Amino acid sequence: MIAGLYFWSSVSRVLLFWTAFILTRPLGATVGDFLDKPKKLGGLALSRPLASAVIAAFIILCVFLLPQRAGRHPTASSAA
Repeated sequence: MIAGLYFWSSVSRVLLFWTAFILTRPLGATVGDFLDKPKKLGGLALSRPLASAVIAAFIILCVFLLPQRAGRHPTASSAA
């Protein structure tokens, strides 16, 4: 929903950023809990440092593999 608002509306980008940031914080905590929870409780039983390393590696991979490009400034003219 937030991505849709970003691409197809003029809602403040700052508001959308903070909304996404706040909504994804519990997701990160849940993934971290899953990685270091004991197997008998449904987790993967990784140590905390290893779970943190797995999450960090995933983030770094996403930064390098997902294309990033500069956006156009809203006030820039198309002739420039």
